Amino acid sequence: MSSGSFGVRLQRTLSRNPIGLLRRHASSNGKPSVGFIGLGNMGSNMAKNLIKKEYTLTLYDVQSASTAKFEKLGATVVTTPAEVASCSDRIITMLPASQHVKTAFTGSDGILKGIKEGAIAIDCSTIDPDVSKEIAVLTKEKGASFLDAPVSGGVGAATGGTLTFMVGGTKSEFDIIQPLLMEMGSKVVLCGGVGSGGAAKICNNMLLAISMVGTAETMNLGIRMGLDPALLASIINSSSGRCWSSEIYNPVPGLLPNVPASNNYEGGFGTSLMTKDLGLAQNAATQTTTPTPLGSLANQLYRMMCLRGLSDKDFAIVFKFLQETDSRT
Repeated sequence: MSSGSFGVRLQRTLSRNPIGLLRRHASSNGKPSVGFIGLGNMGSNMAKNLIKKEYTLTLYDVQSASTAKFEKLGATVVTTPAEVASCSDRIITMLPASQHVKTAFTGSDGILKGIKEGAIAIDCSTIDPDVSKEIAVLTKEKGASFLDAPVSGGVGAATGGTLTFMVGGTKSEFDIIQPLLMEMGSKVVLCGGVGSGGAAKICNNMLLAISMVGTAETMNLGIRMGLDPALLASIINSSSGRCWSSEIYNPVPGLLPNVPASNNYEGGFGTSLMTKDLGLAQNAATQTTTPTPLGSLANQLYRMMCLRGLSDKDFAIVFKFLQETDSRT
């Protein structure tokens, strides 16, 4: 995109919402202006928490339906990532995969076309750590900074503002962005240099997938043996088998309120996203010659689930998948 066409887009946005776009230069509360790109299940709730904390937000999402509700909340909606960057001191991205983050930063209307000198980009997506390092170099060439800061806790934590952020970057940059991240979370951890946040998240999600498969197998077996699922879950959660997947996110429908399993596995963390993260873990295992037999099996299982049409369902649907597979054998 030429600088001229970017200027035209910016003028159009300014004419639609001049007050919203200019407020960033006159913040009375001393908080940095924030751009947010990616308003899916996680990003939308993170952005809402920032609005509640009185941050000036400029937003972009490829789905216009995702942004409409934010205009009513006082945020400014623009038409490209470049416009977000030109309006923001801090730019947060929350996108599905590496290719989406690359496009958001390096595309013809990407963040790097509009980023301001001294701005800090914070990528909360779970992507290949090598991609984070690549984008960090390109961002530095623009006189700005890039940190990777993937999150853990799921949609519930995003809604409640209790996410854990795993950050990769310098200590000085971490100290600058920590207060902002704490507005959306309860724990912010510096893991090392750029890419280390993603490395920590990939390891966490591999374990999460393994524990969810184990919980699903266990609950399915117990039910087949005639045990009441609520009784079995209560025993597990007061015994050595207790884990997050059994206690907080149990995959059996009806056992817990307000979890995807009790809502036809809608919402939550998609099976396709878990499959993507398991693939990243396997790539890392190959690169580091690390044996991950259970991670590999979990990856194969989730890939199979995607092939069976379960990509958009929450990853806890592995229980239903195993239950139905068991019934056919």
